[in-house]
Amino acid sequence: MSAEPRKRLRLLCLHGYRQNADSFRARTGALRKTLRGRAELLNVDAPHAVVARAGPGEATSDPAEAGAKAWWFSNPAEGTFNALEEAVSCRGLEESLQRIAKAFADLGRIDGLLGFSQGAALVALICALKERGDTRFPFDFAVIVAGFKSQALSHRGYYQEPITVPSLHVLGETDRVIPAEMSKELASHFTEPVILTHPGGHFVPASAPQKKAYLDFLDRF
Repeated sequence: MSAEPRKRLRLLCLHGYRQNADSFRARTGALRKTLRGRAELLNVDAPHAVVARAGPGEATSDPAEAGAKAWWFSNPAEGTFNALEEAVSCRGLEESLQRIAKAFADLGRIDGLLGFSQGAALVALICALKERGDTRFPFDFAVIVAGFKSQALSHRGYYQEPITVPSLHVLGETDRVIPAEMSKELASHFTEPVILTHPGGHFVPASAPQKKAYLDFLDRF
């Protein structure tokens, strides 16, 4: 008797700061090819527009690209975000959570979340909410690429309890935007994190060594 075929997983993808759904889709073409037949990647826009100017904390190859978005701002007065500095106040997270909840409602079954950079930080916050019993986000696992703990004082409570959501944490040894140690610190808040280290910088890796790690992780679900 032949083995039952694996279901094709559906991952909701959360882009980084100063990116948007379309630009992140373009930047993850290699990953989509790697996961072809195993997972479908669905993209959603953050709700907050970013002024087209360069800023600290995160970057893309084109910081002023049209349609740049943010999940929240660490400096509400200037409408900017810096992943590396403690934020006394921030703005925008609740609207982003509402946007993600709507995506879950509109798109149907979502098996996992995949986030990059600020999007990865948001995925971790959503994992913490799921841990608390928030029913808006029914998913089974998280892939967190170049993730970090939010430095906003108002977000500290999210990291007080261990997070049991199965997670794959992808970090670049030469990432100068989100240093690997920041990603490791975030992973330490998960009870059984899988760590995938690659020799590159601030991007979503999808070459042969990473392909096996992705597929091994996804095969659990």
